[in-house]
Amino acid sequence: MNLSISKDQLIHGLQSVQNVVSTRNTLPILSHVLLRAEDNRLEFTATDLDVSVTCSVEASVKKKGASTIPVKRLFGIVRELASPEIEMEVDEKNTCSLRAGASFYKLKGLSADEFPPTHTLNNAKKLTLPQEKFKGMLRKTSYAISADESRYVLNGIFVSLAEHKMTLVATDGRRLALVDEEVDISEANRGEFIIPTKTVHELARLLGEKGDVEIRFTENQAAFTMGDGKGFSAEVISKLVEGNYPNYRQVIPSETKERIALPREELLAATHRAQIMTSDKANSVKLAIGRNNLSITANSPEVGEARENLAIDYRGKEIAIAFNPAYLIEPLAALTENEVFLELIDDLSPGVLKIDGPFLYVVMPMRLS
Repeated sequence: MNLSISKDQLIHGLQSVQNVVSTRNTLPILSHVLLRAEDNRLEFTATDLDVSVTCSVEASVKKKGASTIPVKRLFGIVRELASPEIEMEVDEKNTCSLRAGASFYKLKGLSADEFPPTHTLNNAKKLTLPQEKFKGMLRKTSYAISADESRYVLNGIFVSLAEHKMTLVATDGRRLALVDEEVDISEANRGEFIIPTKTVHELARLLGEKGDVEIRFTENQAAFTMGDGKGFSAEVISKLVEGNYPNYRQVIPSETKERIALPREELLAATHRAQIMTSDKANSVKLAIGRNNLSITANSPEVGEARENLAIDYRGKEIAIAFNPAYLIEPLAALTENEVFLELIDDLSPGVLKIDGPFLYVVMPMRLS
């Protein structure tokens, strides 16, 4: 294998795949990136056996071939090189030589034959949607994924593909985020699956603002293929979370009593500041809603207290409710709208955060002290 490539392209390719590589794997080959050069493209593949990421960039290929190189070490070298152009050559013993200006490095690799094969998805259902739309849907839900490994079915985002509608749901049992968008889905391609947390993070990194993403899925695997229209393309292939997702509809309140319009950025900033005065023992902020005013307070005996007041347009009955501040901050930070709506029943019932669009967020209250 012999090629020349720009430093920027090589870094772009390595950055796109290296996050998948685990530092705790027992198989040496899993710490390597598979490099395949042909047709003036250099393809990178990394895997942890659950998630595989492949991407390709433009390169000037003089001799095609394939090999595997320790990805973290290769990235560490390339990042520090001063020259904008890099010559890469791999011999029959899988030794990789790098030349860049006055710098020269040799890295020992392993045979491409040792690298785990990537699976092909046969008879997969599929759909295509804009990358920007899918990325936004993941952003609006991913913070609510459960980290509790004993409830593994919640360790990911549930995807439902029904007639003309794609729904994404994440919950950890204390809050739930849901977003749905109109997407053209044929009857043959409808279905449900759960994307694991690690795959969600990889997609959030790789999805761009332009172009489409093609999603293909079978009973136990999914593939996500995307490009930027400028010569870069990537594919994520992942195992899916097995099991049946719980009936999330039953936790969404069917009716609420009060609906309060709130300025998103001001509410986010005020809650952020109030959170500073919480502690592990007193980890809640109280929202007291009265005539044209929202008061946000935090009170922790060992830390101190905070009070923030926001002017709002509200003439309903007075109501007070307490929440974990992080459970307010995360959805507010993931949204981009100027205005959000908080719907409440009483101080013991779940609060519902909505926008003027297909999104809702249910959060359990904390007891008022």
